[in-house]
Amino acid sequence: MIRVALADDQTLVRAGFRSILQGEDDIAIVAEAADGDQAVRHAAGLLPDVVLMDVRMPVVDGLEATRRITADPRLAAVKVVILTTFDLDEHIYGALKAGASGFLVKDTEPAELIHGVRVVARGDALLAPSVTRRLIAEFAAHAAAPPPATLLDALTGREREVLHLVAAGLSNEEIAARLVLSPATAKTHVSRILAKVGARDRAQLVVLAYESGLVRPGWLT
Repeated sequence: MIRVALADDQTLVRAGFRSILQGEDDIAIVAEAADGDQAVRHAAGLLPDVVLMDVRMPVVDGLEATRRITADPRLAAVKVVILTTFDLDEHIYGALKAGASGFLVKDTEPAELIHGVRVVARGDALLAPSVTRRLIAEFAAHAAAPPPATLLDALTGREREVLHLVAAGLSNEEIAARLVLSPATAKTHVSRILAKVGARDRAQLVVLAYESGLVRPGWLT
């Protein structure tokens, strides 16, 4: 069972997501929050698998709430998905860098919402290549303090290849096919990269790939 917490200050938005998700046999809504402070407290107290987090909320906004959740080692298993009204929200880049596992546009189709929750719950990043590469490329170029390229020094040549493909939005299975590896080997490479660079999940690897200069806008196809 995938346990989901909803965080949005609009009651109707929460009700809409709840009505879509609670009809699925493998998804349960375990909490609702009207502000970021409540979202953090629910995350700490209930340890949901996924928090659907609005950016613009009173008391504590979604960006700060995401930082608090992802910075707490006790909540390492809690994945945050940012909710936004449009796909180039300037706050999304900061949320991904803070540790969010991806984002959903609020007017997404019900099937995409359900799929997104399942994707994040199983440990993958919710990063649609057509939107996310453009978003990351735009905002990474204006990052105030990009990480040093030395973060990549610990990676082997193969791991850099894998990171490049992660930045392109490829799944472990797609990476395996591209590099002629088994899916298990591709997954192992990704896990080692995460450990070496200290990233929370694949979403942060995408940010790192751009900020470190491993990839540049227009390089990924």
